[in-house]
Amino acid sequence: MFGLLRALILASCLVIVRPVHAEQMKPITYPETRRGDVAETQFGTRIADPYRWLENDVRSDAQVADWVARQNRVTRAYLDALPQRPWFEERLRALLSYERFGIPVKAGGRYFYTRNTGLQNQAQLFVRKGLNGKPQLLIDPNGWAKDAATALDDWKPSQRGKYLLYSVQDGGSDWRILRVLDVASGKALEDDIRWAKFTQLAWIGEEGFLYSRFPKPVDGTDFQALNYNQSLWFHRIGTAQAADEQVYATPDHPEYSHAAEVTADGRFAVITSSIGTDARYELHTINLARRARVGWKVGALVTGFEHDWKLVDGMGQSLWFVTNKDAPRYRLVAIDLAKRDPQWRELVAQSAETLEQGTIIGDKLVLSYLKDATSRALILDLHGKGAKELSLNGLGTAAGFKGKPGDPETFYSYTSFNQPTAIYRLDLATGATRPFARPALSFDPKDFTVDQRFYTSKDGTRVPMFIVRKKAIAAANLPVPTLLYGYGGFDVSLTPGYSSARMAWLEAGGAFALANLRGGGEYGKDWHDAGRLHVKQNVFDDFIAAGEYLIAQGITPKGGLAIQGGSNGGLLVGAVVNQRPDLFAAANAQVGVMDMLRFDRFTAGRYWVDDYGHPDREADFRVLRSYSPYHNIKPGAAYPAMLVTTADTDDRVVPGHSFKYTAALQAADVGPKPHLIRIETRAGHGSGKPTDKVIEENADILAFLARWSGLGIPAPSK
Repeated sequence: MFGLLRALILASCLVIVRPVHAEQMKPITYPETRRGDVAETQFGTRIADPYRWLENDVRSDAQVADWVARQNRVTRAYLDALPQRPWFEERLRALLSYERFGIPVKAGGRYFYTRNTGLQNQAQLFVRKGLNGKPQLLIDPNGWAKDAATALDDWKPSQRGKYLLYSVQDGGSDWRILRVLDVASGKALEDDIRWAKFTQLAWIGEEGFLYSRFPKPVDGTDFQALNYNQSLWFHRIGTAQAADEQVYATPDHPEYSHAAEVTADGRFAVITSSIGTDARYELHTINLARRARVGWKVGALVTGFEHDWKLVDGMGQSLWFVTNKDAPRYRLVAIDLAKRDPQWRELVAQSAETLEQGTIIGDKLVLSYLKDATSRALILDLHGKGAKELSLNGLGTAAGFKGKPGDPETFYSYTSFNQPTAIYRLDLATGATRPFARPALSFDPKDFTVDQRFYTSKDGTRVPMFIVRKKAIAAANLPVPTLLYGYGGFDVSLTPGYSSARMAWLEAGGAFALANLRGGGEYGKDWHDAGRLHVKQNVFDDFIAAGEYLIAQGITPKGGLAIQGGSNGGLLVGAVVNQRPDLFAAANAQVGVMDMLRFDRFTAGRYWVDDYGHPDREADFRVLRSYSPYHNIKPGAAYPAMLVTTADTDDRVVPGHSFKYTAALQAADVGPKPHLIRIETRAGHGSGKPTDKVIEENADILAFLARWSGLGIPAPSK
């Protein structure tokens, strides 16, 4: 009876599952990679680094450029021959062909928002006079570059909406160019700011703005040199960058970074300083109301780099913050700077859920919480009392809730694995919500189930995981090829969200799983601390346990588990494949940190010591050496099929990580399955990538993972 039911279910899902047999594997001739003789001794351990030459910049080293070209030719030929690829590309294009809006931002009487008609390579920026006014196109980045790889990044209107400040990202790089637009005329001003990176955009009235920048790099080192000596500057509208005023710098501490925000009433600038990726900050303030008399006088508010402090807003002399000081899952506090001896007072105490952010809108506080990695929003008065919960539909993620004191409204987005992002307007007086923009879909969200489960990791820790499947597959609990995704680091919380690539995988009949590993921020500081530095192995154990759970529960068959992760998640994929190559059928390591002994020597890598440790300290070195993907490949083991993906302009995690790892993987005896690298041109760590490149890359990845996890292409309807 079950055999008949299974056949009917599979037929209704229109999927052909084809297991991969050994006789189907054709050996790949990988490009020859020169092996060097570089070796160093660290703390008594000899460390060979035969592919160090691949760290060189592909733009300036002809040998590296030639290696990239040869690798891409082999990979391209393989991917183009995959039978699943045309279907995935066609379906991805259809799934992305829907109108998408960003969350509106109000300034003066104008509403600013982004919109993509569907398959535009870059979203456009529009403005309306009044909520129901006629949309006016302000910025169209689609004409900025022939390859569409120059993107509109961040943007912010001035307080009365007269100007729009925006940042331009070229080729995926972290460097930004800042420019200004006159909103009424739509004309660009001559203001042009260079060497901004990791910056906030903070207007001071209509006069000018605060931004963060680094010194101009030595020629030829833009994409590899370490980032030191970030400082805060003020730019006055209509002047050259050379006339900008330095507001705050710490030359005695070149490792410090600085970013500024300005309160909604324009009274205070709050400078947040950091020393790495860890949420440990110092705070300084500038009373802008006194600037005409005393200049850029900076006063210390919080010193010591001990805790997280997130500015909510300010009114008059009072400032509100969300902090984890004395509260690992965060609380809301305020301080009155008008008092002779200002003291912090608690407005909302820590709860069982993780407080992510707060906003003052009108005369209300809106607090956003995470409950088991899903969103919950509360509306309170300015004293933190009278909490009312905002109704959200199902297991999803709500974001936004921006505004300022006096506003009658706010906007927020809501999304889930089976729900593309919709935008809603919340009336603060009545608590009523109504749609601002909801997408028209080419699929029915009700055809898919979103399930949250908890599994047990190696040390007994209970870890949450989302599982998404077609309803018919879930009802029969049929094992199908499953794509498992993870990150587990830097206090980053993975929450439910829509992805056209994941939906294509689901439509093909696969399952998708997202594991909320330790190292993230889903349960506050303690959860983060449990997955970094000397206990980083917990992250890998959590991910391995997630894979074992999916097989044991019959969600995926043995030999049907594919895994994926990007950046720190790319490190995760590389590490777990080394530790448990038998568990996975296929793997995609995206822009990963693969050499854990040299990550701190390039661009932003020095910041990551907060999560990884210092390679030049023996205790940290021992831990890093134990799991570094590049250094722990196991010759003789049968590895899963692997597709490494990176980009030539990635100046966050430089592509040398992926180059070296792939070269070592191809040189090792790790079985007959393919171990390939896909290197995108004119792209970076991920942001700003044009839609065409997103479709092509995801079609390649999904087809590769489908081929080796046994997921066939959907059969045509009869």
